[in-house]
Amino acid sequence: MADSRPEPPPRRFVVQLHRARRLHYDFRVEVDGALVSWAVPKGPSLDPKVRRAAFRVEDHPMEYVDFEGIIPAGKYGGGDVIVWDAGTWVPYKDPDPAAALAAGELHIELRGEKLRGQFVIVRTRNDDWLLMHKRDEYAVPGFDPAALPLSVLSGRSSDEVRDDPELMWRSDLPAAEAAVPLKAASHTADGPAADDDELAELDKLGSSGRWHVFGRELRVTNLDKVLFPGRPPVTKREILRYTAQIAPTVLPYLQGRALNLHRFPNGSDAAGFWQKALPGHAPGWLPRWREPESGTEYLVADEPAALVWAVNFGGLEWHPWTSLTDRPELPTYALVDLDPGPDTAWADLLALARLHRTAFEHLGVAARAKVTGRRGIQIWVPVERGPTFAETRAWVERLSRSIGAVVPDLVSWAWERSGRAGLARLDFTQNAVNKTLVAPYSPRPAAGAPVSAPIDWDELDDPGLRPDGFTIRTIGARLAERGDLFADVLGRPQRLPPLH
Repeated sequence: MADSRPEPPPRRFVVQLHRARRLHYDFRVEVDGALVSWAVPKGPSLDPKVRRAAFRVEDHPMEYVDFEGIIPAGKYGGGDVIVWDAGTWVPYKDPDPAAALAAGELHIELRGEKLRGQFVIVRTRNDDWLLMHKRDEYAVPGFDPAALPLSVLSGRSSDEVRDDPELMWRSDLPAAEAAVPLKAASHTADGPAADDDELAELDKLGSSGRWHVFGRELRVTNLDKVLFPGRPPVTKREILRYTAQIAPTVLPYLQGRALNLHRFPNGSDAAGFWQKALPGHAPGWLPRWREPESGTEYLVADEPAALVWAVNFGGLEWHPWTSLTDRPELPTYALVDLDPGPDTAWADLLALARLHRTAFEHLGVAARAKVTGRRGIQIWVPVERGPTFAETRAWVERLSRSIGAVVPDLVSWAWERSGRAGLARLDFTQNAVNKTLVAPYSPRPAAGAPVSAPIDWDELDDPGLRPDGFTIRTIGARLAERGDLFADVLGRPQRLPPLH
């Protein structure tokens, strides 16, 4: 008589091709809300004559089931990962998978794109496991998993994911947050920026009013006030419009960080001043962080409306801390600031930047450069949390001294305030708690509203490159064409190599 019992609900499974110290396949099946996992060096097979050695590893959270990207070097499992196969499974012998595992013999039926049919995974006497396919209609003699190398999730190869990853797994974060995007949202009209209706609402307001944007109601004021000269002049309304369009792109560089606002409440003709503490009239919904030592309450731009509020408040420049609020004493970036002297030629500053480019290439260190929107060039180097500010400052100083020794007639040092003022300063002192560099895409208080614009390293060879050549009116088209050239620094922690 046929078994009339209902089939148990399907569970998920995934096989990830994982290149860490050695290439292997991670075979994972859902059991009681977790992914029970084995490393299978030669990969699963559909050939019933083949027995694959499998080594039980720690269970993984369910959030890992569709992870495809990279695990940082130096972390457990560091390397690239693709979803080689995925689907669902049901038990076909023992209805209690947890009990079957404890007994050392799990029978499963896979319903994937590459793997189908009945498998059994059996614990051996020495506590290793064997993975085998049963003789059924899905059996394939001579099956070679290496002949099917592409991801079923993206269609990409391991090399393609390694060279252009979209996600990084951070095992130090909660599972729901551990798959960290490596690419900022692109700046497009149909993206997560303020939509046409929200921008039209801003355009229709008088000199002041209530603006509904990003799910918040903001009081905006002095909208027709000229903040920067230009043709035509740049008004506060235009700066707010730019902020609403750029906020989703710039937000990943600000989230989780205290924000120092360089305020120009009276426009660029007046001297700006640093606004650290939030004012008493700041709305209660604003994300904020209180510094333990001083008690100062900082704005944390964890949502785009917070940045729009800051600009209306006069915060026309955005300077995030280089550490996160949960561990403010540990930097996530090392900073190189190429600061021109009053008489420094732009060509000399470019030469210094190209020397840094060569140094980073030689060291195998990921770093990204941007023009400041004023006169300089800045380089951000993402670092793994662990080294202190003193250690990152010492590393940047050693790097700068090595480069300065090549061109001693071009550089002065952070502590030199006179005598060599015409030379470019290599300023490593910015690597300290609450020392900041301007965020990418931040406006600068000058004619035409230039922005701090990320550049490709190759653009250092472009004779047309200028430090203030990109403005709030031109950067959108550049983003649409080239994407966010700074995104490589996001979620890419790395250990700084020793310098000798």
